[in-house]
Amino acid sequence: MQNHAKVVVIGGGVVGCSILFHLAKFGWKDCVLLERNELTSGSSWHAAGQIHTISSDPNISRLQGYTINLYRELEELSGQSVGMHSTGGFYLASNQDWYDYLKRERSKARYMGLDQEFISLDELANLHPLIDAKRYCAALWDPLDGDIDPSGVTYAYAKSAQTFGAQYHTHTPVIETVQRPDKSWDVITEKGTINAEFVVNAGGLWAREVGHLAGLDLPVQPMEHHYLLTEDIPEIVEHGERLPAGIDYEGNIYFRQEQMGMLLGTYESRAEPWSVSGTPQNFGHDLLEPCLERIEEKLAIGFERIPALQRTGIRKIVNGPFTFGPDGNPMIGPVPGMQNYWVAVGVMAGFCQAGGVGLCLAEWMIDGEPSIDVWAMDIARFGDFASPHYGTLKAKENYERRFILTFPNETLPVARRQRTTSIHDRLIAKGAVMDANFGLEHALWFADGPEDAFEEPTFLRSRAHDYVAREVRTVREAVGAIEIANFAKHLITGTDARAFLDSTLAGYIPKPGRITLTPLLTSRGRLYGDLTVACLDENRFMLFGSGSFQIAHRRYLEGLLESSNHDAHYQP
Repeated sequence: MQNHAKVVVIGGGVVGCSILFHLAKFGWKDCVLLERNELTSGSSWHAAGQIHTISSDPNISRLQGYTINLYRELEELSGQSVGMHSTGGFYLASNQDWYDYLKRERSKARYMGLDQEFISLDELANLHPLIDAKRYCAALWDPLDGDIDPSGVTYAYAKSAQTFGAQYHTHTPVIETVQRPDKSWDVITEKGTINAEFVVNAGGLWAREVGHLAGLDLPVQPMEHHYLLTEDIPEIVEHGERLPAGIDYEGNIYFRQEQMGMLLGTYESRAEPWSVSGTPQNFGHDLLEPCLERIEEKLAIGFERIPALQRTGIRKIVNGPFTFGPDGNPMIGPVPGMQNYWVAVGVMAGFCQAGGVGLCLAEWMIDGEPSIDVWAMDIARFGDFASPHYGTLKAKENYERRFILTFPNETLPVARRQRTTSIHDRLIAKGAVMDANFGLEHALWFADGPEDAFEEPTFLRSRAHDYVAREVRTVREAVGAIEIANFAKHLITGTDARAFLDSTLAGYIPKPGRITLTPLLTSRGRLYGDLTVACLDENRFMLFGSGSFQIAHRRYLEGLLESSNHDAHYQP
């Protein structure tokens, strides 16, 4: 094993192998992946393998489309079959709210260049004759959806990475990561030490343990997840063609053909976090004891809506853990406050997202920024408030709501009040309807009192409309006050503070005692934020910006200062 590498990727699941492939493909060939057991150990090997493009964030949807389209290239590069069945898939709505949701998803898909269209219920019945189409009011069709072989995909990434010069080593657990004074990392294993310029934590089920080696607590949590495989279904045998995949949102089930039977999965309404205190080191290609009681209610809905299942036996029940982040999206990027340490963790939909995660991380590391907006996946969207306990609570909430509709005006209740201001109790007493921004509670609007302070989730006009109209009228005709504690503050000091800001910000830098709004641009001219700049004196400038983006802005500004020759300093 070599003793030096540009990048060491820790973790040989589908995410780690995708990162290794993309780094090598884009020119960083001196990269190595270390896997504690065999590739796919942990979560990747037992994944259901269903692939789809729809996501809560349109940019993640775009990356999921990229991932699916990448699979044919991987087969050609590696010679490794990924077992892909491009059947297409549909998303089913059985009430008006879910129909409205699918309309929004189709609009986002069109914007992102994805080809989704509504099909009639007659077309649905023809495409999938096992489904009782009368139970639905709408079906959205996506030709990219289908299923793959999880092990085949993971090995295809790894073998393709090798064709570009990268290496991977199995049965090589990392036992220590130590940073040198030059900011490089010694990655210590039982087989030797590799000095690396960059480390990427793609530890999957062991992301927390890998983080601990570098003094990092990650708010991710493995969750138990069930799916079942049926015996052969005569209707599938007689149909002759492979059936498309599907998701029934109200039924809280996903399904696809598996051999001559079906695979049926659900996200339990009574979710079970697994191994909260840490993932056992001897866990590998293992499964957990099934608990049908937790999923029987959702399975009953599936049996009603796919009647053939009522006459079919269950061949196998799979209960395996996989890792969630606090909001269900991946956590990727350079870790704020650390140098040359990157993460790609909490990627719960790895076979939909790993290609896009690998693409963005490789672009970010090599070019300095990814080609698209990855804020929905950036680890900097969580601050110190996101403790491991917070991660466990939010992961459980998000898991249970995986197929539960979240409306635009809906706030989620779990793990709230992480941070409050000194007047929080008085705002509540005045009837404030609250939300959390970067863990900080803040008022959205004011009702007539605490008993009246509630929202009715909807895609239509919000209950808040008349109350907000009253607030606007009052401010226009009289006077109002607003708490703005959820704005972030950044202090830049030094004799070259003005010169540094002038080289960084696109707008005019104000004179002492003045204030202005100016965009913060990346080196490629992309907008990275709107900041209000106040000149306290010639050597001190206060920047005000987005509260939720405060760690990302700090990380970016500190990175610029480190690489510049200006006598300027960041003070939190």
